[in-house]
Amino acid sequence: MSELVWLLDRGAALVAYPLLYLAVLTGIFYNTEAFGILHRGAQRVHIELSVFAMIVTALHAGLGILDSWFVVTGQAPAPAYSLSYFLGGVAVGVGALLLLVVAVLGFTDATRFDQPWGPRVVHAFAYGGFVFATLHAAAIGTDLTGLIAPLLGSTVTFLVYVLLLRLLVLRGTVAVGATAQ
Repeated sequence: MSELVWLLDRGAALVAYPLLYLAVLTGIFYNTEAFGILHRGAQRVHIELSVFAMIVTALHAGLGILDSWFVVTGQAPAPAYSLSYFLGGVAVGVGALLLLVVAVLGFTDATRFDQPWGPRVVHAFAYGGFVFATLHAAAIGTDLTGLIAPLLGSTVTFLVYVLLLRLLVLRGTVAVGATAQ
């Protein structure tokens, strides 16, 4: 049983993180018309992609908690690193999940809080959740170190680049060539 949970948990993680990445990337393009076709494409898929990413992330969280329980109780082998490091990585993953859930709640029903949140606050929680998810993947996603290490740095660097480009475009500092329609 623990082996099946381990495999399903890792499989869900391998699907959840790229989906969260794409949700963030399409979110960057979503409200920036200067990105042309990327903007229009993002408007078509961002919300649905984000919902699917959250569903798979919730699946990974549930399986991850069960897998962690098996490790802590000795029903599954301990990871190659210390148990305290493992539990720290799990805590970071739980932090990612909590931030993402708050973002989803803020998006679906902003009036549930004392003062309704605007898109910037909701997305700040979503970005924070993604940062925690990235730290979680880097910390305890060592099952696939050969895959994760080269991809994580370059993909996160690309996101930072696109965020900075968006900031410069919105401030009028840089013009993007994709503005012709």
